Amino acid sequence: DASEETLASLKNQYEAIQTCTDYQEILNNSCIHAVVIAAPAELHYTLAKQALLHDKDVFVEKPLALNIQEGEELVNLAKERNRILMVGHLLQYHPAIDELKALIAAGDLGKIQYIYSNRLNFGKIRREENILWSFAPHDISVILSLLGEMPVSISATGSKHLHPNIEDTTISHLSFSSGVKAHIFVSWLHPFKEQKLVIVGEKQMAVFDDTLPWKEKLVLYPHKVEWRNHIPQAAKAEAEQVELTEVEPLKTECQHFIDSIKLHTQPKTDGQEGLNVLKVLNALQHSLDKQGEQIILTQKKQNYFSHPSSYVDKQTTIGNNTKIWHFSHIMPNTRIGESCSFGQNCVVGPNVSVGNNVKVQNNVSIYDGVEIEDDVFLGPSMVFTNVTNPRSFIARKNEFKKTLLKKGCSIGANATIVCGVTLGEYCFVGAGAVVTKDVKPYALITGVPGKQQGWMSKAGNKLSFDHTGLAIDSEDGSRYQLRNNAVCEVTLPKLMQEI
Repeated sequence: DASEETLASLKNQYEAIQTCTDYQEILNNSCIHAVVIAAPAELHYTLAKQALLHDKDVFVEKPLALNIQEGEELVNLAKERNRILMVGHLLQYHPAIDELKALIAAGDLGKIQYIYSNRLNFGKIRREENILWSFAPHDISVILSLLGEMPVSISATGSKHLHPNIEDTTISHLSFSSGVKAHIFVSWLHPFKEQKLVIVGEKQMAVFDDTLPWKEKLVLYPHKVEWRNHIPQAAKAEAEQVELTEVEPLKTECQHFIDSIKLHTQPKTDGQEGLNVLKVLNALQHSLDKQGEQIILTQKKQNYFSHPSSYVDKQTTIGNNTKIWHFSHIMPNTRIGESCSFGQNCVVGPNVSVGNNVKVQNNVSIYDGVEIEDDVFLGPSMVFTNVTNPRSFIARKNEFKKTLLKKGCSIGANATIVCGVTLGEYCFVGAGAVVTKDVKPYALITGVPGKQQGWMSKAGNKLSFDHTGLAIDSEDGSRYQLRNNAVCEVTLPKLMQEI
């Protein structure tokens, strides 16, 4: 340390330690194999580079550096010299985060929908960096780790109350290609300490509150949204505390660095992980400087075709080999799978999910609230609705009803699908039909209003069942069984087993 007074104080606490005021002494000492750098952020790059050049393994507190070029140089240097480079993202070593990773990996939370994190306190107020760089790296590191992906776009806004050039509070927004949204609120001008991470999944919600006692730090809320009469209703459930092993994260982090040195293995928060966090921080700072402008963080190579007359908005995900033809518009937050085809004058989105190998013919609009699985066919000029009682003078966007098209179903030309229904696997809706209620798998629907007129095979042929309830499609030899007014495809071994 540069302060002899600080060194004297530490020497009194820990008699056995050696001290010095010159960093070069440490670098020149061949008995010292590793260095921990806990200095102001602006010095991280210089001190870490010097240590790596002297063949020391390095633990550097967050952030890795202050710009991407310096971070990349450190990562490459560590690789070239075969040294350990670890970044101090402390939360990654908390048992609650380990448990959250396990819950997500096991699918216990279901599909992750959004994450938000609050890291708030009153002081310590820094002058060498703003609150974003001081508080947010931990939260960014954890969110990237939990989701296993980098954001595709970000934005950040902040406020400066104590100094004209230093943000005291910031709110950051991260959008991921998987559809997950994340929000990070950090401040050192808050009346009380709050360190809370909330993860909302389709099956359960998880809350990690690091200010609470150990037995209360991680809680699961198995709340659900139930649809009754096509209206979503909140169904609350009792909270469940998750038992955690009571260990000090800082001690675990330090031991992990020592183990990485002994075994010469990559740390959990290695240089590349620190570089990913640095890329997000730099983009967020750029957005702050631009008064909250959205920043596209990753530009993926376009492996789909879009006709020059069509529009594909930002914040869309489109799979390989998909084709979008003349005068079509793909709106924000739309996810389209691989090998899809959209004809002329199609509108998709916003907030629409389309599976793989979906064929959409001319003049089809797929609105917010529609979800389409793989291998679906939408005939020319067929129509979706998303509210049941529209009025031009009444806004009903919060009343959109979900419409689900299951794998392999087909909808004929000029048919209408009234919102709030599910069309079963491989069902067939004839041209001009109006569907007002759920359709069973393999059912054939015609007329206005639509009524079931029989059953269809996967290949699109009408099925005729014998007295045993068995039908065989002569085109592909597939077998179907009719039981309790429902059809399912059966394999020959399964059929023989039942016989």
